[in-house]
Amino acid sequence: MTLNLHPMVNVAIKAARTAGSIINRAALDIESVRVSQKKANDFVTEVDHAAEQAIIETLLTAYPGHGILAEESGNEHGAKDSEFVWIIDPLDGTTNFIHGLPVYCVSIALAVRGKVEQAVVYDPTRNDLFTATKGRGAFLNDRRIRVSKRTQLKESLISTGFPFRQGDNFNQYLQMMGDVMQRTAGLRRPGSAALDLAYVAAGYTEGFFELGLQPWDVAAGSLLVTEAGGLVGNFTGEAEFLDQQEILAGTPRVYGQMVSILGKYSKFAPAGEKAALRQAAAAQTEAAADGEGSVGDALL
Repeated sequence: MTLNLHPMVNVAIKAARTAGSIINRAALDIESVRVSQKKANDFVTEVDHAAEQAIIETLLTAYPGHGILAEESGNEHGAKDSEFVWIIDPLDGTTNFIHGLPVYCVSIALAVRGKVEQAVVYDPTRNDLFTATKGRGAFLNDRRIRVSKRTQLKESLISTGFPFRQGDNFNQYLQMMGDVMQRTAGLRRPGSAALDLAYVAAGYTEGFFELGLQPWDVAAGSLLVTEAGGLVGNFTGEAEFLDQQEILAGTPRVYGQMVSILGKYSKFAPAGEKAALRQAAAAQTEAAADGEGSVGDALL
């Protein structure tokens, strides 16, 4: 079957495949790739930069009047005031890539007046190409994809991302994970948010949640999910999430069940819920301290 793809998606596919071949070549000799650190545990390689440059060149050659928002170069390329903005992550999963763990991808989305309308997520290690155009469905290679039919959280496989930046609230994340873990068939942390979202769209997992993500991590993947029949929003279930640094995606029924668990952890949660959460966390910390004391006493 030949897909009748939107011309802008075709350009994005060309850009993603070009970036993918740069990444695949570098992966053959990963030891020689130069790595630098942006922040604690936040790495960037010369491959990220080369892949991003190739993507931007391809897109701007086709659409010189469009804007660009890219992970490594921000919005220094492209038109500054265009209604069309390409949102690019040239290598999502850099830490996996550096270690030779083959879970990473290229993510390219086109937002028109702030709404994502075209999406490409390309996994160069598996040659998996996920595409979506608003209103036309989501595809993996040439096959239409739909979210999973599972409706119960207890039967569901959920993916997430762990906090790794200084200033992240680790204790809160551990609480969240504990809450989700006990109610699912399994929790996974693959290490590439764009692929996590593509996998929800393809029905491989039933849901995904993470804090602290940027638009380039989630723009393309979020359209894949909605075009595959899933829901995407923030932890309270509201659809505006692109710039909010909290994202929740899932099959419609599982999404609803996740909102009821994660809603209280949202920065948009009602004040009362946040206060209750803080009290519970304080009680837990106190109990842990008492426990350490008794263990310490027992060892003396």
